[in-house]
Amino acid sequence: MNVQKMNSFVMGELGYAVPLRERAFQTMYEPQDGTPGTNCAYDMRSCRISNARQVESSLSLEGNGFELLDAPSAVKDFYDEAEVANLYYREIEELAMDMTGGTKARVYDHLLRQREEGRPSLTMGRPGDGSKPAAVGRVHNDYTETSGMARLNMVFPEVEPQLPFLILNFWRPVLNPVIDTPLAVCDARSVSMTDWIETDIIYPTRKGQIYMLKHSDAHRWHYYPTMQPYEILVFKTYDSRRAAAARMTPHCAFDDVTAPGDAPLRRSMEIRCLVLLK
Repeated sequence: MNVQKMNSFVMGELGYAVPLRERAFQTMYEPQDGTPGTNCAYDMRSCRISNARQVESSLSLEGNGFELLDAPSAVKDFYDEAEVANLYYREIEELAMDMTGGTKARVYDHLLRQREEGRPSLTMGRPGDGSKPAAVGRVHNDYTETSGMARLNMVFPEVEPQLPFLILNFWRPVLNPVIDTPLAVCDARSVSMTDWIETDIIYPTRKGQIYMLKHSDAHRWHYYPTMQPYEILVFKTYDSRRAAAARMTPHCAFDDVTAPGDAPLRRSMEIRCLVLLK
């Protein structure tokens, strides 16, 4: 498919958080005592999502919070946990240092998402039935100011917290191009700090934090149509440098209404890497 002849934008439904009077929370398991798993509600907004391929040369990790790279992998089977840990982790760490000039990089987790036949393409809540994770249809960023700093201590406990660092997400298609539920990323410069909603993410044995996002007409969304398995989308989920132009990148999967009905089921790999800077 010739992506250069695609439309300059599509309209997509994105799940923004509804502001609450109390602190937002979301459990990542099914509570057994009948208590609610979340107090979050979402406002589905029809948003203009620009075709980033048509302005690709003007977008960058430092300037906008995201960037698309040609980055073929030597991994033969992304469903092979050992191969991913032993080979793909090293590939990503090397790529992270090459593109940022970092002094050290460490991958600390990954997630393989897969849309299953007959199941909804997007999920707005927690994984409650043990099925494979689907694409997430709510606008969010993986870290807050607090949890971003906490992650540094978990990944590099020996490092002084004053050292600048990045947390990057590397997102790529697996097996097939991503057509039906692509990932939208928001230009980090279009987001105000007052747009974020700090949200507790509760696991059975620990608690973390992410940012949800409330809607603003100022947000500028982009996506890369028909991403191929040899391509990788890199975006910042935390930059400790307060003066950086782009520090955190809201993102959200969406159903592309222009996708053909016989598009292959979406499979994608996301991997998180912390990079120490000079």
